[in-house]
Amino acid sequence: MTTTEENGPRIALVTGGSRGIGRGIAEALLVAGWRVFLCSRNPGSLDTALRELGERFSPAAVAGRAVDVRSQEEVDAFVAWVEQTAGRIDCLVNNAGLGRFAAVDELTGEQWREVLATNLDGPFYFLRAVARGMKQRGDGWIVNIASLAGKNAFAGGAAYNASKFGLIGLSEAAMLDLRKHGVRVAAILPGSVESGFGDRGERKDRDWMLRPEDVAAAVLHLLSYPPRALPSLLEIRPSRPPK
Repeated sequence: MTTTEENGPRIALVTGGSRGIGRGIAEALLVAGWRVFLCSRNPGSLDTALRELGERFSPAAVAGRAVDVRSQEEVDAFVAWVEQTAGRIDCLVNNAGLGRFAAVDELTGEQWREVLATNLDGPFYFLRAVARGMKQRGDGWIVNIASLAGKNAFAGGAAYNASKFGLIGLSEAAMLDLRKHGVRVAAILPGSVESGFGDRGERKDRDWMLRPEDVAAAVLHLLSYPPRALPSLLEIRPSRPPK
């Protein structure tokens, strides 16, 4: 997928795009010439990201709104605004995520629902909202940022594991539904990423971990594939984890 069309740059939507992995993906897309729309549940971090990215690139290249991905109404309204503003959405990156970690018998129902609503309901709402326009145009990419925790469970990760296992299943099913319409769906499964997410203070030495720019490089790699090719699952691990 090229970064421009006859009527301007390609349009990307990145959820959870104000910091961490999402911010890294947004920056990489902007460097590559895309126009990027961000959303975040935190208005303060979103305003900061939009200001900093606008100063580094161009205010016209990046825009966004505060959105709670757990609300289908807010998701639908945001997608409609992006489509009205930019004319289309060429790539959706479902990145917004949340971690609540506790033994399964200590996890509250509220924590369970919060994680599943953010990590699984939110991607479904966004995927559903953008798919219609992509199908009509016969082109588009949907990239879900899952996790190796979606294939490898760990103690204390009941809610997070369940949400990421589910996101991989959603990605694979959506890929089969949409590929015949020219819409490609893939899941990226990073290992440990130094992004501040889910930091439980387990290790002081974090130099071995992946960085947000590593995940961003994987997104750009997927977008570089010719239309006939569809890598649907991409796992990324730290090359030198601690012994």
